[in-house]
Amino acid sequence: MRLAIFSDIHGNPIALDAVLADINARGGVDQYLILGDLAVAGHDPSGTLQRLSEIPNAHFVRGNTEAWLTAGEPGPSLRELRDKPDEAAGYITLGVTLAWSHGHLAATGWLPWIAQLPLDERLTLPNGMRLVASHAAPGKDGSEPGPPRPALHPRLSDDELRAQIAGCEADVVCVGHTHAVLDRVIEDESGCPVRILNCGSVSNPLPPDLRASYILLEASRSSELHVEFHRVEYDIPAVLNALRASGHPTAESLAENFHGKRIPPWARR
Repeated sequence: MRLAIFSDIHGNPIALDAVLADINARGGVDQYLILGDLAVAGHDPSGTLQRLSEIPNAHFVRGNTEAWLTAGEPGPSLRELRDKPDEAAGYITLGVTLAWSHGHLAATGWLPWIAQLPLDERLTLPNGMRLVASHAAPGKDGSEPGPPRPALHPRLSDDELRAQIAGCEADVVCVGHTHAVLDRVIEDESGCPVRILNCGSVSNPLPPDLRASYILLEASRSSELHVEFHRVEYDIPAVLNALRASGHPTAESLAENFHGKRIPPWARR
């Protein structure tokens, strides 16, 4: 079995097409695992979902943006914001981004498709290993109120990762959400090894590497897991032009992702 695993396309079909072309150039796959944050925070939400829906043998899970789109809640509650006034500007931007995307997707009929996305996808690989794929962490899409918010990134200790995957009942955990590549083996609460894979992001990258990222995973009946992380260049100037032309109300803020200016709080520690 050969799987392509990617996440966080964020309404960017230019980056998505580059990743799909790279997968095909490497011989294709049997199945795709696509781990949420599909349409929000990019120039073409509906076109991206149309492209994703045409991928054969694709399994999807929802991310925090899909959860917020269908719940009508653009982030943390007002009570949380009162406790974090320094984050208010960012959440206002998020709310505007979600509202624009919601209108785009409602007008083109995609909201029911988004609403049916599951929280997790589970597979048993040919070698018997159990795989769980989620957006933020097993059983979590990243929309849950915090702190701590669910997120698996390379700055976490083994103990912190162990707490995030507790009760996952899997040998392999695949996530996205943080846009940060991760490949680590830890012991779960019962002492069994669990391999944690974060595929990074297709769009809205973290510096210094602004290319799209994804995973190719292979497993046969007689072999160990074979995991390859791949990076793919795409036409960033074309994305910036498309953002400006889209009329997106937060286009200038979103453009910062493609200039290497997106640094999440956990990466500043």
